[in-house]
Amino acid sequence: MSKDEELLSLLAENARLPIAELARRLNLSRTTVQARIERLERTKVIAGYTLRRGALAEKAVVKGHVLITVKPKSAARTIAELSAMHQVRTLHSVSGEFDLIATVAAESVEALDRVIDAIVELDGVERTQTSVILATKVER
Repeated sequence: MSKDEELLSLLAENARLPIAELARRLNLSRTTVQARIERLERTKVIAGYTLRRGALAEKAVVKGHVLITVKPKSAARTIAELSAMHQVRTLHSVSGEFDLIATVAAESVEALDRVIDAIVELDGVERTQTSVILATKVER
């Protein structure tokens, strides 16, 4: 694994690690690590930094995968409407029987049901299939 890949892995685990700690773990100088991060940001390999919720916060939400079939010629509008819903954590276009897969999160099963109902009511949505996430076994 290259030093850049190692650096990206460390940042993916904890983007708040100090440069000095990253340098120590990579066996590089602080200046070298800082230069690598700046280059990776400049070349858009690192597009940004984000918040990752802790285990306790994630236990307080109910999540599900919603598989969505979109009416022909409605994809752009439907994607925009789904993107505007704060309960939609991720949205993927996929091949196969469905067009999109959304990961949604809500504070209760009842709230998750309301989110799914709202998705079904979108004009461009033909049908959905939902699986409630019981546990996350691996998350990187």
